[in-house]
Amino acid sequence: MNCQRFGSKKEMGLAAARDGAEKMRKVQGERGEVNIIVATGASQFEMLAALIQQEGIDWTQVTIFHLDEYVGLSIEHPASFRKYLKERFEDQLPSSVRAFHYINAEDDPIAECDRVGALIAETPIDVAFVGIGENGHLAFNDPPADFEIENPYLVVNLDEACREQQFGEGWFASLEAVPEKAISMSIRQIMKSGSIFCTVPDERKAEAVRNSVEGEVSPGVPASILQEHGDCELYIDEPAASLLGKGGAA
Repeated sequence: MNCQRFGSKKEMGLAAARDGAEKMRKVQGERGEVNIIVATGASQFEMLAALIQQEGIDWTQVTIFHLDEYVGLSIEHPASFRKYLKERFEDQLPSSVRAFHYINAEDDPIAECDRVGALIAETPIDVAFVGIGENGHLAFNDPPADFEIENPYLVVNLDEACREQQFGEGWFASLEAVPEKAISMSIRQIMKSGSIFCTVPDERKAEAVRNSVEGEVSPGVPASILQEHGDCELYIDEPAASLLGKGGAA
């Protein structure tokens, strides 16, 4: 995992978007199409805004999956990841995409895991844009994460730290309003991505960054598994890098 530091969130997001777009263009040049994963949350604002502006991508030949969604949450809810991605990303693109496989966890999350799992099993992922949570989670794989399960998507329980982060970022009116379950892409499925571009701003995530970059690979720090990926770039701003030692970043 190669780590890059930036002086601002905007610079960080732009760098991740540029590098990810370069990989997308390369794959499209070779194969004519490209399959990607996008993430949500406050950490992805700058990256997604910059990715939309990148030139030379034929979006009509891009298939998109996303990492997770709350169980039982309507697409009309302000915290819905489907709402987030449609309004902030898909609707802002210069053209329609080949396919955007949204996760709908409102009614039958088990059946939905099977549905999107079957789709992604037939769609090798070339580029994954991800983040890291305050508790070190990757997607909604809270610690201790299951590093072994092969299912592409899972129904997971959200731990207290994760739910507090969602409330703290302003997505919900109260901690009690944050759902206790979600559908999440599994660790193994994320790790199957050809290239991973991980964007993590803010001092509140400094401990998670340190543990993910400098600590041992452990289910107790789910994002630490990224150390084992062959092509993973980590983009952090200075506050997020504040606890890293000398060997923590390039």
